[in-house]
Amino acid sequence: MSKDSTIEEAKQSLVQRFRAWGENSFPPTVLASLIFAQHARPYQFFPMLFPPVLLFTSYANLSGFKTESAGIGAAWSGLYLLLASRRKQPITKKFGTRGIVRGATMGLCLVNMIAGGLAYTLGKQDQEEESSK
Repeated sequence: MSKDSTIEEAKQSLVQRFRAWGENSFPPTVLASLIFAQHARPYQFFPMLFPPVLLFTSYANLSGFKTESAGIGAAWSGLYLLLASRRKQPITKKFGTRGIVRGATMGLCLVNMIAGGLAYTLGKQDQEEESSK
């Protein structure tokens, strides 16, 4: 086995892992729970629009629409990441409980955005290849 084939296998397995993450129904559910925990008390209307959409993507995923739900989850995760990163937080509050939950939420949004986008892109390519045969 050559060094190049080993590197290619490692890259392929990383892509496969991200695609599997993007096609999984569990990460959007966890993200919806984290967003709800941050914005339920005190209730904030606009951020609370995200949990129902993310829960719907999990439902759609379980109903068999893996590629479509990956794309929707990636888009909404990216949108929440964009909006959450606009809020500035003092350095002293970044290491409290709320700061850690916020950081975990933003990290999960980033991973969901990348993995869901990859799963959506590769899923659409697979569907186009099957339809052209």
